[in-house]
Amino acid sequence: MTSFQSTIGDEEGIAEELAEGQREISIAEFFEKNKHMLGFDSGARGLVTAVKEAVDNALDATEEAGVLPDIYIEIEEVGDYYRLVIEDNGPGITKEQLPKVFGKLLYGSRFHAREQNRGQQGIGISAAVLYSQLTSGQPAKITSRPKGQSRAQYFELIIDTDTNEPEIRADEETTWDRPHGTRIELEMEANMRARGQLHDYVKHTAVVNPHARIELREPGLDEPMKFERATDELPAETEEIRPHPHGVELGALIKMLAATESYSLSGFLQEEFTRVGKKTADSVIDSFRDVFYGRELSWSPPRAHDDRDVERAVADAVANKGAEATTAFAEGVAETVANHDHITRSELATVVRNVAETVEGDTGKTFGETVRENAVDAAWAAITGVDADGEAVDTAEERDDDPSESPFVADTYALVDEATSTRKDDAAVQAMADALARRFLNLDGDAFRITRDDLDRLVADAASFVAEQHDATFGETARENVADAVWSRARTVPDDPPKVREIADDRDAAADLLEAMRETDILAPPTDCLAPITAELVEAGLRKEYDADFYAAATRDAEVHGGDPFIVEAGIAYGGEIPAEGSVDLLRFANRVPLVYQRGACATTDVIKSIGWRNYGLDQPGGSGMPNGPAVISIHVASTNVPFTSESKDAIANVPAIEDEIELAIREAARELKSFLKKRRSMQQRREKQNVLGTILPEMADKVSEVTERPRPDISGALARIMNNVSVEREVDDGTVTLVVENHSGVNEQVEITDIVSSEPTELSDGTVVDMDGEWFVQWTPEIPAGDERELTYRVADDADFEVSVGGVETEKLTVNA
Repeated sequence: MTSFQSTIGDEEGIAEELAEGQREISIAEFFEKNKHMLGFDSGARGLVTAVKEAVDNALDATEEAGVLPDIYIEIEEVGDYYRLVIEDNGPGITKEQLPKVFGKLLYGSRFHAREQNRGQQGIGISAAVLYSQLTSGQPAKITSRPKGQSRAQYFELIIDTDTNEPEIRADEETTWDRPHGTRIELEMEANMRARGQLHDYVKHTAVVNPHARIELREPGLDEPMKFERATDELPAETEEIRPHPHGVELGALIKMLAATESYSLSGFLQEEFTRVGKKTADSVIDSFRDVFYGRELSWSPPRAHDDRDVERAVADAVANKGAEATTAFAEGVAETVANHDHITRSELATVVRNVAETVEGDTGKTFGETVRENAVDAAWAAITGVDADGEAVDTAEERDDDPSESPFVADTYALVDEATSTRKDDAAVQAMADALARRFLNLDGDAFRITRDDLDRLVADAASFVAEQHDATFGETARENVADAVWSRARTVPDDPPKVREIADDRDAAADLLEAMRETDILAPPTDCLAPITAELVEAGLRKEYDADFYAAATRDAEVHGGDPFIVEAGIAYGGEIPAEGSVDLLRFANRVPLVYQRGACATTDVIKSIGWRNYGLDQPGGSGMPNGPAVISIHVASTNVPFTSESKDAIANVPAIEDEIELAIREAARELKSFLKKRRSMQQRREKQNVLGTILPEMADKVSEVTERPRPDISGALARIMNNVSVEREVDDGTVTLVVENHSGVNEQVEITDIVSSEPTELSDGTVVDMDGEWFVQWTPEIPAGDERELTYRVADDADFEVSVGGVETEKLTVNA
């Protein structure tokens, strides 16, 4: 092939000169020039990101130590810079590990762990240290006191960006009033323009971590922001799991194959993957055999009326075994073969072996490997009608030359006929069967082995031939149906799979194994590697930070994406002190970490916008987009591997499986909101109706009295009857107090009645009395059937004062005249 290119002249040594300028770049040096990738693209955002990374580390450390987190955040303006101080009450860090934790990028304990964690890469806090030293030139100052040690260790360090190693400026012991924990102090070029995002991050962290106590001090605050814990219950401990077969990629699988100590493929699958036992490993290996070796096509054995004679063929293939042993052997093979609907060459070999062993035991005649192989060849030729060279075998003195009479073609015809629609005429089916049979005869070997990919290509080629030569069309669906029919009748081969080392050295074999793993049905990964917040604590977190009228939360069951389990949780708070203007407040979380930036690039936002919120009672201009109203929507995704859109971990990627679960979780909570709003609207309408009736009923009574010139009608119970309310009325007669409770509704009501009396009551009908500093609380909780009433009585002094309180029934469904 001729190519044309411009040249660089006659000067030599240019490649060598360029090579001299090339050198390895450390990860620290890379991020020094690309700090925006980690969320440090400006002074405002850099401060928020530094707080986030330090708080995430603090939460992880305290939870791993089984300690309820107490986290202190202080931001102080120091000349042209800001000083950030974060303290926690975690277990502390050993002297040996501390410089590496804070002074080395990609150093951490969680990267290879398949369990839920806030951080994984070992970049976050060391990136904050790097940003600090780049913008202020000051080292990070770290104090840490491991639990049980009398003194703390104090370090000052920076990161050597050329080597990605910590450069220690100070290393000494010091005193610290905390019994255990870690303190980091960073100076950086920053500003408070992102104060709102900072406050959101801290507040949302408190919402999604209701077990944590957090305090924030910053310039401009009259008093610190304090977020008390809502529960003393730590998140459930997580267990690390092994990779799931559906979640590995080819390169990772080859690496695992090369590193394993297992010799056999079954052992490798069971020892290196989760949810793989002996039975599942066998299923994967069978699927691997199908992909790696292909399946063997199976054929119908001769029937009584056929001229193919398996018994005679086997008998003719056996020599020098004596008539009795030969006959027993030939009859045994023929009888066993006849009991099969379809049989492959490998299955035939098993039949021959088993019969040979039986006859050997009965007659003492030995049928060695050569005899057995000859018997298999002969029987197989009788079954398929072709010999080992693919040539037709005449099994009768006279045979019709019609190829459709061939047993090989007949079987293929039956498969094609079954797989295609009734619109295919017999000639088209016969032509397809003939074309397929000829192609099957050309397969390598006499066992007729074929992979699924090769089968699809063979069927497509036969269909093209039939279309061209016979003007009969087999479309894509028909071809697929024919291939499915042939493949479903084919059998997995009994060959032993390659050993692990052989697969590790053969990329194609490893790719076949990966395909087999992905095609095998395997239980989802266990979920004890996850620690969801739980619906109860999601709601508790919202209640702690938002004063609302309504709260609802939902936690979905675990699902799997790419072999990694995940759980989605949703919460909604509505009304109360939540601002009604503008769109709802969306809280996004991943592994209990608030996602503050890139809201528009997040899958969570996309799902929220796609839901029709008008169905749930929220305003949504245009019927799509972010809903409006006094609501907070919280979404939490917990996973061993959250798919973020970038290294800064600000947004969740658009993964369909995760988006589906987000939508289902939101709708589950939103249905409760819909019920609440519907009921509230109903109660509002009921109040308005009662107000109208309360105004017009007295006027109507007066008008009736005036027109009829009779006494004014008694309307005291009319409102309750019209509204189907529960009414409570008081009657006092000579020291006997009677509370009449009538249920005009259509359902039973359990009413909680408390009558506060200024003098001691006696002779109660049921109920209880509690003396509270000279006031007596008379309490009843009667259940009133629909349409029934109850009288509650007691005696009291004539000059007593009363004040009744009624609960257990919505205010709008009560009429109290007592």
